[in-house]
Amino acid sequence: METESEPYVRLASLRQLHQVMAEMNTARSLADTLQTVADGVVTALGYELACVNLVRPDNNLVVAAFAGNPAAEALITGRVGSRESWERRLAMGETWGDLVFIPHTEGWVLDDDDVPQWYTDGPAPRFEDEWHPSDRLFAPMYMPAAPGSGGACGELIGVLSVDRPRNGRRPGAWGREALQMYAFQAAIAISNARLRANMQRALVRLEREQQALRASEESFRQAFEYAPSGMAIAEMGGDQHGRILRTNDALCRLLGRPASAMRRYSFSDLVHPEDIGTLLRTSAEGGRAELRLGRRDGTYVWVSLRNSVVADAADGPRFLLTHVEDIEDRKRRELQLAHRASHDSLTGLPNSAELRSRLAARLCQRPQSTHPAAVDAMDTAYGHAAFDTNGHGFDYRPGGAESFDGYDHHVHTAAPEEGQDDGTKGLAVLFCDLDGFKSINDRFGHNAGDAVLIEVARRLSRQVRDGDTVARLGGDEFVILADGLGRADAADLAVRLRNEIIQPIRAEGRAVRVGASFGIGWAHCGMTADEVLKSADERMYVEKRSRPKQHRRAG
Repeated sequence: METESEPYVRLASLRQLHQVMAEMNTARSLADTLQTVADGVVTALGYELACVNLVRPDNNLVVAAFAGNPAAEALITGRVGSRESWERRLAMGETWGDLVFIPHTEGWVLDDDDVPQWYTDGPAPRFEDEWHPSDRLFAPMYMPAAPGSGGACGELIGVLSVDRPRNGRRPGAWGREALQMYAFQAAIAISNARLRANMQRALVRLEREQQALRASEESFRQAFEYAPSGMAIAEMGGDQHGRILRTNDALCRLLGRPASAMRRYSFSDLVHPEDIGTLLRTSAEGGRAELRLGRRDGTYVWVSLRNSVVADAADGPRFLLTHVEDIEDRKRRELQLAHRASHDSLTGLPNSAELRSRLAARLCQRPQSTHPAAVDAMDTAYGHAAFDTNGHGFDYRPGGAESFDGYDHHVHTAAPEEGQDDGTKGLAVLFCDLDGFKSINDRFGHNAGDAVLIEVARRLSRQVRDGDTVARLGGDEFVILADGLGRADAADLAVRLRNEIIQPIRAEGRAVRVGASFGIGWAHCGMTADEVLKSADERMYVEKRSRPKQHRRAG
């Protein structure tokens, strides 16, 4: 996992972290879940060693899974540490949110306690955030707090121990948040694995003779009614297929609906309209889906649905048991991480990678075949939604674009002809380079330069329309994507933006000014995103050289 020292986190790393979290929730048994948790720390979070210490019924913690070093795994797996020693560890050192970091300068007092551990000695760190072999980092795993309990977290179910970051440095803000989020999701996965194990045992008892069936019925009822996540039973087959027959309190609280009202619905009645296809594609037997369900107040909550089939008797009717897990927090964190990966940390604007992605989504290459399969593939590749400056989705549907044979959804991007005013509208790409910015950095420092960049970003965003994109390409270069403009419209926009930028800017207690040079390029299908940007960049330099130097910056 990359650290926050990079300008943005690679999307491949985010996908890998998301994949590991998905694998935690699909492991077949508790043992598989625990090993998946340990392996995920090594494969996705950038540590060489990871250990899962699980709370036993006697309240002590056992090393239940290990990853990263077979020799250390054989040495400590299955060994037990007392709860008292663990509580001492979690009460000392530095707290990083829910994480506990014990530096090597303090951890020596733990060398002789009864907690199974591995450690090596090493030289003193050469720089402040270098990882020392005797540093210790723990991520406690808590059960989700019960609704109405008022607590920030529930009961401790285990502790993740991690060691040896691959980059040799202590994790920064992003790495800490990623580990903390991972521990939170691991706790849910372990809790759910335990719940599934209990429910599977109950379902096995349901298939036995009538006496065993009656004995297990109460066990199932307890697991259903008091499960920390939502549960529902629905009909399978017949005219009432999918109708909800029974819900537990957790699901009623989650959706803000009483049990009596829930019996009037099926999940297809409650799902968000955009997610109905996801629900229909979910297999009844063992199917799993992430979608939004409607609350009573009209809002929606992200949930994970997992289905199982339950038979009422050996040859009796079958019912659908659905486990509903609240994943709103995880979805919000994923969106936050994705936003950080695609936006400039200083100005909050889309960064270079996001700009190219949005631009490429509007462009296509002419297909070599009109065979239906080829058309479908191209439509899938290019029929993406773009995003406005606030991150909201919308579909580009520009006017005046030539339709492409074989496309049902994609509308071609065409540029208005130079020197003609035939009403053609296109996707204008305005390349903006600030004039006089370097002298501000040199004279007043980088803090003043940062303040100028932030204010310029704000002014540009304020002057464009909803749906237009303002991005920071890097340094003092900005790019604006404005769809549905003619050549005169684009020129007027450039003048309006320049006039806004040249107004005085307050930076470090003084008023400074910068100018701006604009180059206007036009995107059309058949070009790549880099070709479009290069064209606008070249036009910007032509415009910059065409003006006397003293006129490039106002004041």
